Amino acid sequence: MTNIIKDLTKSNLKLLKQEILNNNLVIFPTETVYGIGANALKEDAVNKIFEVKERAKNNPLIVHLKDKKEIEKYAIIENIIEKKLIDAFMPGPFTIILKKKGIIPNSVTANMDSVGIRIPNNKIAHEFLEYIDLPIAAPSANISSRPSGTCVADIYQEFDGLVNFIIDGGHSKIGLESTVVKVINNIPTILRPGYITYENIKDLIGTCQIASGVLNKLDNNTKVESPGMLYKHYAPQTKCLLVYSEDFNKLKELILKNQTNKTIILGSDKLQDISCYKFIFYGNKLEEISHNIFSLLRLADTYQGDLIIIEGVKKEGLGLAIMNRLLRTSSFNYIEK
Repeated sequence: MTNIIKDLTKSNLKLLKQEILNNNLVIFPTETVYGIGANALKEDAVNKIFEVKERAKNNPLIVHLKDKKEIEKYAIIENIIEKKLIDAFMPGPFTIILKKKGIIPNSVTANMDSVGIRIPNNKIAHEFLEYIDLPIAAPSANISSRPSGTCVADIYQEFDGLVNFIIDGGHSKIGLESTVVKVINNIPTILRPGYITYENIKDLIGTCQIASGVLNKLDNNTKVESPGMLYKHYAPQTKCLLVYSEDFNKLKELILKNQTNKTIILGSDKLQDISCYKFIFYGNKLEEISHNIFSLLRLADTYQGDLIIIEGVKKEGLGLAIMNRLLRTSSFNYIEK
């Protein structure tokens, strides 16, 4: 049975450290989503992440560190742009892809010579990482292809009996995974959008680009440098359709044309009067949608409809990250008008 830890007392921290040293897994909160973590230096421990999550081996993991001083133990900062990004956005909801050092096993990086490095900006995560004093490889706490875990109630259902400890930090503040960036030819390139936006990075560096895989399909056999880039991801069990239009009448028309007798609508309050099997309000602001979306996708499954129609958002600012997730949630079953 999985134990839920609510307070990081000294005795609980000792327990968690021993669990990591025994090459076992611990689920812990961050400001983005919950992570399922293991000692990044031990191949046996890392392999347990892939087994428990049912995760493809070509999908690399992100290494979480306690502070910026730790980075050069495990990776190489090659240029001033990487340094500027690290100084500006870490700790925070930001992952940078760097050239890895040999101490990081290839199982963490899907046999690539690069590694994703992140320093969470979350009090509980910081205390955990500080006390463990090891690099922790940690993808999101969910079974692969399912919505990421943003609260213990959702996570517990999937991992009860599969991990011994979950640290309860309440509902994740942001609700979407970190922005992942790699500097390519001196240009910061967003591989996975998140709370740190294209605009934030461009304001800092003067230039930024978005990888083609952010809003387009990648085959599941493609070698990817960032988690969350594969074709189907973040998905409930119910079939999903993503729709978007800036014109409300066109949006309503799309919904009415495609809904079934058991359609669940997930969207803003402007859709609440459309007749449907079940309406779920996801928020009116991008920050609300980001915070709520994964838990509400799980909730939508419980109503046992035959289709979830999800309202899309404009692909700018945080909206780019939301649409990146929702395109994969819906397996690119997307209509824009």
